[in-house]
Amino acid sequence: MAESHGNAKGATAHTEANGGHKAAPFPPFQKDTFASQLVSLAIAFVALYLISSRLALPRVRKTIDDRQNTIDGNLAQAQKLKDDSDAALKAYETELAAARTRAQTIGNETREKLNAAADAERKALEGRLSVKLADAEKTIASTRAAAMSNVRGIASDAAAAIVQQLTGATPDRKLVDSAVEASMKG
Repeated sequence: MAESHGNAKGATAHTEANGGHKAAPFPPFQKDTFASQLVSLAIAFVALYLISSRLALPRVRKTIDDRQNTIDGNLAQAQKLKDDSDAALKAYETELAAARTRAQTIGNETREKLNAAADAERKALEGRLSVKLADAEKTIASTRAAAMSNVRGIASDAAAAIVQQLTGATPDRKLVDSAVEASMKG
């Protein structure tokens, strides 16, 4: 370790090493070795430049290029996959629209078939009902005609019975029939 000692004169200080010999100043600060140090620095700089430009920089450039190629490849693959998915989505939407159209067509055809079948069934039922209604009207008309023909006889019999009940004598049948006929005409 260097020590500073005061001497008898007390004004100067010096550095001692190895038994009190004066040590040389720090080499980069020596004026007489400055030029050789610059040459050494230049040689070291050129050597480092050559080593780095011939060995290190090509490796770094290759690594950067490889990385860029990988990134470009991944981006291209991602774009291709995106295009594929867009195409698949478009095909899906087209198929979905076609399926909806087919379903609408099938629904319309089915509705038309069911409406036609219902109309045919309704017409057949109306035909059967109109035949039954005509038969029923004929039956009613014949029953009414039979009842009306019986009404005169029943009315004549009832009028004769009422007159006999009230008077005690049997009325003339022709006279009772003419009175019933006049009454029915209005």
